Amino acid sequence: MFEVTSSRPAKTRRAIVLCCDDAYLPYAAMALDRIAALSHDRDFDLCLCSSVSMLALPKSLAHLDIRSCHVDIGNAFDGLRLDPGRTADIYLRLGLPAAFSKDYDRILYLDSDIFVQRGDFGALLSVDLGGHAIGAIRDNTQWRTPGRRPEQFRRLGLPAAPYFNAGVLLMDVAACNAGRILDRCVKLGRENAALMIRHDQNLYNAVLRGDWAELSPLWNWQYTWSSRLFETMADANVVHFIGNRKPWGHVGGEFPLRFRRAYRAFNALHFPQNPVPADDGIHPIANEGFLRKMLLKHLFSHRRMARYLSRFPTDLTVVT
Repeated sequence: MFEVTSSRPAKTRRAIVLCCDDAYLPYAAMALDRIAALSHDRDFDLCLCSSVSMLALPKSLAHLDIRSCHVDIGNAFDGLRLDPGRTADIYLRLGLPAAFSKDYDRILYLDSDIFVQRGDFGALLSVDLGGHAIGAIRDNTQWRTPGRRPEQFRRLGLPAAPYFNAGVLLMDVAACNAGRILDRCVKLGRENAALMIRHDQNLYNAVLRGDWAELSPLWNWQYTWSSRLFETMADANVVHFIGNRKPWGHVGGEFPLRFRRAYRAFNALHFPQNPVPADDGIHPIANEGFLRKMLLKHLFSHRRMARYLSRFPTDLTVVT
């Protein structure tokens, strides 16, 4: 179904894969650069995938030995719902197990809008998923209220079930393909296009309905106004900037300056044609309304948040 062209062959049976286009290339590259710095004896490939073209990295990053791959998706995702301005490329991660079935046994997929802080990624790639095809992190809408019924489930007439965020996915390639997850997601998406919202995250969850292994939120800390102070205390491995606002472009005082400064330094070195704005917006401490709302939310939800985090004694705990 998928034809893959790559800059080099696979060197191991495991890979960390990010899918992006040229616009997100600097941020995906920074994530891979940080993972490489944390993985001195790396036994997994670092891959960048695109369904548009082979992504070209600057020579200054050649030492990372990133495998660049073009995945021709053909008409595999025709008929699936798309937000305005989006193309079928948004569904590419659904096809990774099928596209790389001959290359990899395990794939750790990461969104490009993440900030890698720490963590043993090789150990994460090795965790036991308890027979499940997918390991993932619960969506932040269920961190404090695990019984909440997702809106997509309501629209499809499905009961409440654990629901994950698809920004970080640990895939057992053989199990994904044996379970026909791709085919089942595409079939459901085409048959229910008028009822669907967003994209493949809802397809994954509607098809699996809780049949997935739950990983620690430290690997996908969804950085919202209601959870960012808890992140500082929990010391997350991976921060995920969900939503439309990203720290490399937003100067409204809603992100700590350390994020934008890190992106600015990286882009200045490797992507000077794509500079990150200076700190000329509202300073976070000066954004009083936002701070007040954030502090109150953390105060009133800390017990439920502590209960959720207690399910994961270590960052490699898997709940099956």
